[in-house]
Amino acid sequence: MPHMVRKQIYLTRELDQYIHVLAQKQDKPEAEVIRDLLERGIKRQGPMSTGEALLGLATLGEALGMAGPTDLSERHDDYLYDENT
Repeated sequence: MPHMVRKQIYLTRELDQYIHVLAQKQDKPEAEVIRDLLERGIKRQGPMSTGEALLGLATLGEALGMAGPTDLSERHDDYLYDENT
């Protein structure tokens, strides 16, 4: 079994009832039904491009208050290879 991470989410009553009924029909725990539904939904979105992934990381960094240097586009070699930077 893959490593599991615990998440807490809020559902509408309708979604909760839907998941409950599906779990009973499929004779599975509700958590497994939720994981299956999430996996199918994510797979339908299709693969994420490299650009989308990088933009997502940049947006996440900004949201966490982790702004990078303002001169990165001009001094990228310095930041990558200079040990004193």
